[in-house]
Amino acid sequence: MNVARRIATLRFMLDAVCVLLFVIIGRRNHDQSTNAVGILRTAAPFLIALVGAWIGAKVWRAPRSLAVGVVLWVVTVAIGLGIRRFVFGDGIALPFVIVATVVLGLLLVGTRLPKRIKR
Repeated sequence: MNVARRIATLRFMLDAVCVLLFVIIGRRNHDQSTNAVGILRTAAPFLIALVGAWIGAKVWRAPRSLAVGVVLWVVTVAIGLGIRRFVFGDGIALPFVIVATVVLGLLLVGTRLPKRIKR
């Protein structure tokens, strides 16, 4: 596997872990089960949206780009909430929308922020 492909693969895995982390923390904060089925059911709409965003934006071309992180964030939140509501039939109360937007933004964009150079 070449370097660019390895970087894209690792970046996709990190993005998926960011979505799963958001779900696990949310489920724990709401005293919901953190078993694999519950986590995957809650994460599925956002993971589906994330995969769609990766494909649609051809993220593998610049997986560490901050601009790409913003695109992934917006698409994952907007499409993920839509899938959650209209396909899975789950709620999207305003506080959940706000938390999903902020947390996924911090995770998907924040992990792409340039690292500070130590002097």
